[in-house]
Amino acid sequence: MDKLKQHKITLFSGIMLALNSLIGSGWLFGAGTAAKVAGPAAIISWVIGAVIIIVIALTYVELGAMFPQSGGMSRYAQYSHGPFLGFIAAWANWVSLITLVPMEAVASVQYMSSWPWSWANWTHQFMKNGNVTTAGLWVVFLFMLIFTLINFWSVKLMTRFTNLISIFKVVLPSLTILMLLISGFHPANFGHSMNTFMPYGSRSIFEAAAVSGIIMSYDAFQTIINMGGEMVNPKKNIPRGVIISMLITAAIYIMLQIAFIGAVSPSLLAVHGWHGINFTSPFADIAMLLSLNWLAILLYMDAFVSPFGTGVAFVATASRALAAMTHTGHLPQWLGRLQRRYMIPRFAMIADLAFATLILNTFRNWSLLATVITGATLIAYLTGPVTVMSLRTMAPDLERPFQPNYMKWLAPVAFVLTGLAIYWTMWPTTIQVILVILIGLPVYLYYEMRYHHSDWKKQFRSASWLIAYMIFMAAISYIGSEGFGGRNWLPYPWDFVVIVIVSLLFYVWALHSHTAKVDPDAYKINHRVQRDAEQFDHEHHPGA
Repeated sequence: MDKLKQHKITLFSGIMLALNSLIGSGWLFGAGTAAKVAGPAAIISWVIGAVIIIVIALTYVELGAMFPQSGGMSRYAQYSHGPFLGFIAAWANWVSLITLVPMEAVASVQYMSSWPWSWANWTHQFMKNGNVTTAGLWVVFLFMLIFTLINFWSVKLMTRFTNLISIFKVVLPSLTILMLLISGFHPANFGHSMNTFMPYGSRSIFEAAAVSGIIMSYDAFQTIINMGGEMVNPKKNIPRGVIISMLITAAIYIMLQIAFIGAVSPSLLAVHGWHGINFTSPFADIAMLLSLNWLAILLYMDAFVSPFGTGVAFVATASRALAAMTHTGHLPQWLGRLQRRYMIPRFAMIADLAFATLILNTFRNWSLLATVITGATLIAYLTGPVTVMSLRTMAPDLERPFQPNYMKWLAPVAFVLTGLAIYWTMWPTTIQVILVILIGLPVYLYYEMRYHHSDWKKQFRSASWLIAYMIFMAAISYIGSEGFGGRNWLPYPWDFVVIVIVSLLFYVWALHSHTAKVDPDAYKINHRVQRDAEQFDHEHHPGA
């Protein structure tokens, strides 16, 4: 028993691990991009992003506590709606993970391209008009190759690398906030009325939440849920860990946004306005303007080190996600093969690198890559609220360490907010992301018809709501308001009203589409939770 207890992760350790995942390249670009889109009102965008992700996360907290397993986020949908829906959700999640790798490499290259030193003039050709040039693409590919090779030979090298940079990731944003507030803060930049605080209207607040990488920046709450089975007192510590780590991250990001808005030169704003603010390396450029050269050097270093750490970590995560998808028999088995000496899925890593290169060639800047990640992740997250409520109906006997009464109304709210956030990723990115996810369907169908011969109609019936919802989202994105890239046939805010009403109808359809029985694997995994609950009761209430 003592040995088992030693391996449990405390609440504090869980929060620290989550913070390490949550603070990536989002902080380097998010504040600058959001201010350009929404002006001072970008502060509200960070609050909205945090609320959306916390609401979605709580549906996964219940599932994570019920099924504590490695990579569980990709498997929950299968338990209630069968392998086809499970595959779509896992594929969408994998697409978001492999897009993170080029995005982190682009972050490094974009900061490199604005190095101010004379010996670094050769780096200026890497970016043009916010997009990676052909020369820059080669450097991005080289970085992605290095991320992969660090994982390719040694897990030990990868973990040492990640541990080394975790301190840097938390300390530097805090130092940046402090120095910008002390050195050059202009309260007038926040405006003196609602019109000057929100210069581009309320619509821009929602746009900034998706296209500035805000929702993506909060996305790593999965860390605690995936470690659920290893935490001390998971019933209390999983929800606490998710909410505390999210609130700390939200506080850091909101303060970074406030510091950025206050630090921009009023004379620059007078000439260009917020839309005209175009820093290649937002915080480093501002540090240079404020003569904080030492801070600029630290920021240039962090822009190199921090995305490297995250990129290396996500190569590991994405390759394992792809390898895990082979277990259902709908992808080639060789993709899941582990290299014997290091037990690493090398073939999956090579496939990920090839696919990531294709994505990089299509979406050539940090903001677009962040939007693709947001869209793909949110499509996967649509299944969380549906699965959590379906399982309550289908299997009330499953052990639920975390079972709040408010889930009945929180789940439909999470579903609607997820739909709205997908819409905010803007046409044509919405249709591009949906097409990338739909590419997975022929692969699934091929393996299903060739090898499995299962009841295809039943599987399709359980997953058809999500396919139909993606088609609806693509259509509404096309006809929606021009602020979100649409044709303005359905102007703002009526586009939001239609999405809310139709999303609730889809939610009801999804709840009625579950399979007749819960996947047997769900009971096997949940049995461990029941055993732990009984053991906990026996230890703490021996007389009961």
